[in-house]
Amino acid sequence: MPSNDMFKYVGFLLAPFEGIFMLRSSLLASVAVSPFLLSSALAQDSFDLGTIVFSSNLSPIEEGRTGATVEVLEGAQTGMQDNSVIARLTRLPGVNSTSNGGLGASTSIAIRGLTSRYVGVRINGIDVADPASTQTQFNFGGLTAAGIDRIEVLKGSQSALYGSEAIGGVVNISTFRPTEDGFSGRYNVETGSFNTHSANLAIGHKSERGEIALTYGRVTTDGISAQSFNDEEDGFSQTTATLTGQFEATDNLTLGASFFYRDRDTEIDRSSFSNDASGEIFSKERGARVFATLQTGIVTHTLSYSSFDIGRDDPGGFTDRFDGERRELAYLGSADLGRGMVLNFGIDRTDEDFSNTNVSGSEDTTSIKAELLASLSDQLDVSAALRYDDNSDFGGKTTGRVAAVYRPREDLAFRAVVGTGFRTPSLFERYSDYGVSSLQPEKSLSFELGVEKTYARGVVKATLFHTDIDDLIDFDGAATACGGPFGCYNQVPGTTTSKGVELSGDYAVSDRVSVYGSYTYTDAKTDGVRLTRAPRHDAVFGVEAAITDRFSAYADVRHVGDIMPSAFAPAGHKVDDYTLVGIGASYGVSDTADLYVRIENLFDEDYETAGGYNQPGRAAYFGISAKF
Repeated sequence: MPSNDMFKYVGFLLAPFEGIFMLRSSLLASVAVSPFLLSSALAQDSFDLGTIVFSSNLSPIEEGRTGATVEVLEGAQTGMQDNSVIARLTRLPGVNSTSNGGLGASTSIAIRGLTSRYVGVRINGIDVADPASTQTQFNFGGLTAAGIDRIEVLKGSQSALYGSEAIGGVVNISTFRPTEDGFSGRYNVETGSFNTHSANLAIGHKSERGEIALTYGRVTTDGISAQSFNDEEDGFSQTTATLTGQFEATDNLTLGASFFYRDRDTEIDRSSFSNDASGEIFSKERGARVFATLQTGIVTHTLSYSSFDIGRDDPGGFTDRFDGERRELAYLGSADLGRGMVLNFGIDRTDEDFSNTNVSGSEDTTSIKAELLASLSDQLDVSAALRYDDNSDFGGKTTGRVAAVYRPREDLAFRAVVGTGFRTPSLFERYSDYGVSSLQPEKSLSFELGVEKTYARGVVKATLFHTDIDDLIDFDGAATACGGPFGCYNQVPGTTTSKGVELSGDYAVSDRVSVYGSYTYTDAKTDGVRLTRAPRHDAVFGVEAAITDRFSAYADVRHVGDIMPSAFAPAGHKVDDYTLVGIGASYGVSDTADLYVRIENLFDEDYETAGGYNQPGRAAYFGISAKF
């Protein structure tokens, strides 16, 4: 007879459906741009230029032809071997994070020392940054691998392509799409430490003229105590779902749509200074995008409309309700000019609104952009982008980016990028009780130089990066412009600089064993004063082995060192150097199904990334994944 626990587990899987109805493969973000076919000149086959990337330019391009630094994760790399996607992203060169607890807790990503407020995030082409948060940014805390098929991390100032909030880079997330005719799909079920259970399902159908895909994910956990000085567990539960599709109405017209839904409940400890463990936040996110793509001669036209809504309830909090909305109408054209040149051009209008219990605010931005991609020879590719943003509060802002990649021979490439960027003050920074309406946008200038050398069994990469930010906005406890008793947001005098070097590589020791590693040195300061929570040293080393045709294993080590804690970290905090070790193994029970086990934080490191907030100790997880 089935146990009561089994019935509870089945109930856990089925319970969320009531809420849902309220609403190295392909990726759905390409729905927005897949009709922008690379010109024949850009598709020269003199070199093997690798994976197509979609975020580094306004139209897709082979990875070997973009001067920008892009990290691409596909399939299991996107986080299916980790409890959260952020755990996988932080193994990439130049990427780290801070978190106020375990799975589901507020978590910020940082790229090259620049935090989430400088990082744009898209899911299936939808801008999912929260307009109602303190800064306009995405919370990575509850992001699991449910339905995710591919992630691109674009580094450096990208405002010329993406506008505000892209000073540090862009994370472009795509969900499952069927790649073969007929029905196909995959599923994953997992259980483990902290009474954590998850289940993910992705199904799709592909035909000659179209495709449709549905993904569903559910996770619950009892969690850990977020506060470092109590042992009350902070649980988390979340449901995610996406629906995507496209259809070739005629030989020249493609119609498509994508929908995104996330419903999460997060128990929180309100403060690292007091023993208040009573909090719980209820959050719902809904996103949608529809588009039509028309081919006329040498020009491909795409007209799209997207929306994103988020509501957060914090009963008992100082502010108990947050609501944010974003609407975007966009046109993008792509013209194959021949002779190795593609011209991209577009215009879009974005409206954002936020409100909380006490205040509200809104803004709109009209943007015009253009980009020229030129393949000047088999060895040299360049791109130049220019964008003008007209904001209802701040007027016009022009940004640009120039990138180049030079390949003197097949196994060697040099890259260079220079770009300007900006970040407008968030609506909260302007209109909240701590806001100041006279704040001005932050401005940035970034450079990077890189080299990539390919060998018969591996590759090594090195990139020097440098970003300057002027008029940085931060909370100032001594400021009085907002009239509040605890301080206000304020422009920080001087220039903020983040500079350093990224090194990475992988090597196939044999046909069955490979090793990989990376090291990032980041020096982030404002007029000589170090930025908090930006580690100087971040190193990763890992090994993967196919022990038999069905049995494989991996191990990795990550060391983070020389971290400056926040000024708000309480006495006795544990923000310091830390080393994390993870191991795992999988066994192919059939050609389409695998059993796996993994252990995170093998040696039970006791550490914090945000002062006063715990991070999970040793944890083990067991699961099965399969495709059909």
